[in-house]
Amino acid sequence: MKRPGLSLSLIGPGIAIAATGVGAGDMIAASVAGAKYGTIILWAAVFGAAIKFVMNEGIARWQLATGLTLIEGWSQKLHSIIPIVFGLYLLLWSFIVAGALISACGLAGRALFGGLSETAWGIIHSIAALVLVLTGRYTLFEKTMKVLIAPMFLLIILCAVLIRPEWKVLVSSLVIPTVPTGSGAFILGVIGGVGGSVTLLSYGYWIREKEWTGANAHKMVKLDLGVAYGLTGLFGIAMMIIASGVNVEAIKGTRMILALAEQLGTVLGPLGKSLFLIGFWCAVFTSMIGVWQGIPYLFTDFVQTVRPGAKPGDSKSVQTNSLLYRGYLAYLAFPPMILLLINKPIWIIVVYSVMGSLFMPFLTGTLLFMNNKKQWVNQLKNGWLTNGLLILSLVVFSYLAYSSVVSLISH
Repeated sequence: MKRPGLSLSLIGPGIAIAATGVGAGDMIAASVAGAKYGTIILWAAVFGAAIKFVMNEGIARWQLATGLTLIEGWSQKLHSIIPIVFGLYLLLWSFIVAGALISACGLAGRALFGGLSETAWGIIHSIAALVLVLTGRYTLFEKTMKVLIAPMFLLIILCAVLIRPEWKVLVSSLVIPTVPTGSGAFILGVIGGVGGSVTLLSYGYWIREKEWTGANAHKMVKLDLGVAYGLTGLFGIAMMIIASGVNVEAIKGTRMILALAEQLGTVLGPLGKSLFLIGFWCAVFTSMIGVWQGIPYLFTDFVQTVRPGAKPGDSKSVQTNSLLYRGYLAYLAFPPMILLLINKPIWIIVVYSVMGSLFMPFLTGTLLFMNNKKQWVNQLKNGWLTNGLLILSLVVFSYLAYSSVVSLISH
């Protein structure tokens, strides 16, 4: 067992989780909030990053304390039906999210490189991510994410700085939570959107690849995730600054990102537009690579957990060269391409939206319950601050779930 010292040079899984969690959806949520309310709700990006830090640290802490993945924990400590329900949800989530990532990468490739159609660029990116994951082990994946995350964060933050925002106003907006009239849904969207959802579970498998096990690795995990979500919060802040004052309300979906690029071209010139588009491309492509590499772990663990005769610790045998892992990787890379050619069936969107809105409250609730059982996690039991933030997270995500269901019913 490795007992890593507190060295920034060892950071890696956190960088991967940050790059995976920041995708087109997060950029759009922050852009919408920034365009509508300016920089007055910047605190929401910081709070959202803090919540995701607490949740991911809880996932990792459970694994360090018990030696079990969270999926195994659900089965053994709660009920064996939970992994089955999660596995069914994972199949649907993967299909929709993979399709969205392929589409976003197609948009980014077309905007940055030109030449081919968005569909062609999306297919090229999906196959490239597939080849990278298939041919390289975790070490290559981590190095690739580190290479791409640097321009992703630096260029977006640079664009925000070049706009020359009013720094005194920014500092005030970060430290004094303000809720303008009618901003509640937008604030919750930023909080919920920052840092990913199901992708949080990938972190447990990535720290196993680093051989971070046992309570002695907890300090390294906290440092790793602290850096990751610090960068995530900064990214969200930068996106809101860039979007502030831009009238993009009439533009929907990922096209909003192109509108921001055009606006930056007007304010900063062609260089500003190019820098932003490079940052956007890095964001969506790293998100794709992270999903392609990390989510097959979840599926493989799910199958090994629910199969007849499964034993505790079977997830330790999850291998990237296994048929289950590679089969699910292919499922991510190819079938969702069909969503580039047809409109998404409405029933898929409805089921996905309802189940997706319920996942985060469930995840938060299980972390509250499981990580407070001292007989399970020993000295890695939740502290009072962690419990407070998890309870607050549960309230936020439960309200988001309620709002999502009500919105679907009303339409």
